[in-house]
Amino acid sequence: MSSSKHVATWRAALAALTLGLAAAAPSQAAVSIVINNLDPAGVGFNDPTPAAPVGGNPGTTVGAQRLFAFTYAANIWGATLTSSVPIVINATFEALTCTATSAVLGSAGTTQVFRDFAGAPRAGTWYSFALANKIAGSDLDPTSAHIRARFNRNLGTAGCLPASPWYYGLDGNEGAGIDFVAVLMHEMGHGLGFQTFTNGSTGLTLGDLGFPAVWDHYLLDTVTGKTWANSTPAERVASAISVNNLVWSGPLVTAAVPSVLRVGDPRVAISGPASGPLNGAILLAGEASFGATLTNAGVSADVMPVVTPTGGGPGCGPLAANDARAVAGRIALIDRGVCGFAIKVKNAQNAGAIGVLIADNVAGSPPPGLGGSDPTITIPAVRITLADGNAIKARLATRSRTASGVVARIGLIGTNIAGADSSGRIKMYAPNPFSGGSSVSHYDTTAQRNQLMEPAINGDLTQSVTPPIDLTLPLFQDIGW
Repeated sequence: MSSSKHVATWRAALAALTLGLAAAAPSQAAVSIVINNLDPAGVGFNDPTPAAPVGGNPGTTVGAQRLFAFTYAANIWGATLTSSVPIVINATFEALTCTATSAVLGSAGTTQVFRDFAGAPRAGTWYSFALANKIAGSDLDPTSAHIRARFNRNLGTAGCLPASPWYYGLDGNEGAGIDFVAVLMHEMGHGLGFQTFTNGSTGLTLGDLGFPAVWDHYLLDTVTGKTWANSTPAERVASAISVNNLVWSGPLVTAAVPSVLRVGDPRVAISGPASGPLNGAILLAGEASFGATLTNAGVSADVMPVVTPTGGGPGCGPLAANDARAVAGRIALIDRGVCGFAIKVKNAQNAGAIGVLIADNVAGSPPPGLGGSDPTITIPAVRITLADGNAIKARLATRSRTASGVVARIGLIGTNIAGADSSGRIKMYAPNPFSGGSSVSHYDTTAQRNQLMEPAINGDLTQSVTPPIDLTLPLFQDIGW
């Protein structure tokens, strides 16, 4: 994919080391969070490169801006959670996995886990360090930091998402960049306990000792009807790649789901006098990460194809005159390929289209979303399957130059809650094949609105972790925060 937003991922990791402490920057809130900068002089949080203050961040060097943003994010978490034990985070900037089109933005996790400590609500159950301390009311190992966090120092450079550098502002106006505050919030979430310690690829509990994580008591497989705490290793392996069958059963998250997640699924409804056997069809659709938000009312118009390649591929350059005339005031149908989705949609918008269908160029269903970022796109766009794209094209064979008689409505259809099962429980990320560092320990990508603890960053995230915006805090409350 050409999108930076949907291929830039963050990963949960259980850190294996307990590291020494460095200079601390405490946050002031209901729980004190201490940030230990472990970077050497001149790099990462100590980068002396001059930088102009941006988006409410007053730092005048890159390193100062990074530290200020980190303290800002820590204060949000500190004001949200309660604990009498300060939370210590060891943090560095490092060379994480990165290419010109994808990147791991950061990784974080608890440095230790504890079970059967004084006051533990569940016997024989692993708790993350910070959560165990909160429950116990004391630091179970005062010699160690509680969270280890790493961030990608190469982001925005050649070979590492060069068009999507870190954005250190506090206002969420990252544009094509990557919002560092959102990544910080996400990674701290993992360190605070938003992860299982059970191996999803083998199904084995931590150390193969038979003790589940507190997380596993709420991971429910809807096929077996079992939580992970009560499942066999083989059942967990199957559950971790079950796509739609792994949900969070915690009561506080489930109660909050209707106030946070959207009702209705992205769909394309087909009608019109020339639609033939497609009349009345409801097509599956993958939603774009850019452009207008889909609504229940939707956007309706005749479908017109883009047939003349420009810029090396369909819709990759300003549309040819015949295509521009055809799509003006209509919904453009454009084949996937050669250039990014946002480029195609922007070119169609510039030609006057009021919506875009991107027809996939490989077989498969359901169609994935459309990744990319362009804040100037104001029309809705979705991806449809190769088969559905071909079926529409067959009905367009008898179109005129400016009308087709095949009407598409792009919008939300049905009563399903986006990202939840039929019982209103939010789905957990369980793709097939298994994705190490992402599977199970995130909310599913079908959640709408987008959630902070999904496996990839989305441009519409806010700094809230509470309903009606986000479901992270209710999950933490389910596990004992």
